[in-house]
Amino acid sequence: MKVMIAGAGSVGRSIARDLLEHGHEVLLVDSNPAAMRVAQVAEAEWMLADVCEMSALRDAQVETMDVVVAATGDDKANLVVSFLAKTEFGVPRTVARVNNPRNEWMYDTQWGVDVAVSTPRIMTAMVEEAVAIGDLVRVFTFRQSGAAMVEVTLPASSPVVGVPLSEIQWPVDIVLACIIRGDRTIAPTPDDTLEAHDELLFIVSSEADPESLEQLLRRGPAAIRPTA
Repeated sequence: MKVMIAGAGSVGRSIARDLLEHGHEVLLVDSNPAAMRVAQVAEAEWMLADVCEMSALRDAQVETMDVVVAATGDDKANLVVSFLAKTEFGVPRTVARVNNPRNEWMYDTQWGVDVAVSTPRIMTAMVEEAVAIGDLVRVFTFRQSGAAMVEVTLPASSPVVGVPLSEIQWPVDIVLACIIRGDRTIAPTPDDTLEAHDELLFIVSSEADPESLEQLLRRGPAAIRPTA
């Protein structure tokens, strides 16, 4: 993908490094000369400009980007960048950083935001995860569709531990997206078998019933298909 990151602070540079490691093209844009620490992310393209200016976005060729990430420390700037990227340049996907949780209500499709990332909310989710193995933790919500990503750490007592994914029928409109096992990330296949303390990431549609997923993971052998 081609990704423009608005804001070359520590957050923007960290995102850029991760994306570059996964083979994506990255453009970092910031209006502060002190943020131009090119040597720290030398593989990225850099641009000194005000991302809230239409002329700067044209120079950055935002219309060619697959994703725009608004990662500045200013919520107003992040909203403006998302809005312009979506409405004026037709960028397919926008991701915006929420600095002040009180502003989170504004981060919606009317402002061109597809995904809002609130650090306090993610930290809360991680705290909940640490104290509640087996409970579903909402990581974030996709603004446009209303779908959510939820995480659960599989307790050893779960009836699906040791069961191949091919034998598990997940509730309607709920998809297992990733298995995290130790320091490994696993793209689920029918042949994979769940293990105790796996971290499971699910995409849950706005129409789905998260409680049905929780029941399955805790005590739901009825949703396990018998093997032939």
